[in-house]
Amino acid sequence: MRHPLFDIVVKKYKRAHPLEINIGETVVVTLRIAEGAKERLQDFRGDVIARSGAGLDEMFTVRRLVGEEGVERIFPVHSPKIAAIKSVRTGKVRRAKLYYLRDRVGKARKLKERRLTADQRKAKAERARQRIEAEEEAASRAGGRRSPKSAAKSPEMAAT
Repeated sequence: MRHPLFDIVVKKYKRAHPLEINIGETVVVTLRIAEGAKERLQDFRGDVIARSGAGLDEMFTVRRLVGEEGVERIFPVHSPKIAAIKSVRTGKVRRAKLYYLRDRVGKARKLKERRLTADQRKAKAERARQRIEAEEEAASRAGGRRSPKSAAKSPEMAAT
């Protein structure tokens, strides 16, 4: 039996529409950075090399090169600090963890691109739309209506 506070925390922080991130994608993660009283947005672009966890503990790792050094950053999927995430390209991968890229140098470090046809892109967008509609319908049946403010934020949170 779970503690009632656990359910409150899950409802507060869990995204209504989790980010659709696949291993091997090159993504741009837009973060909210607080500097004193101001808040600004910062982009972190790189390849998704791993996903782990489940529920609120779900994380994904993004690796990029800065100069000649590799930099990895681990992001919680349900973090309120993530303003948006955009998929730039999709790599062709056959592994769940791409840790072997850490040892690669030069051109061997790049992933081959998996190109989607226009029909495949439309089908992917349609599946995402149907999933969002099904979640909203289930939430409305359960009586958990979202506020207009959170509903306005959710489309920018979805991966494109």
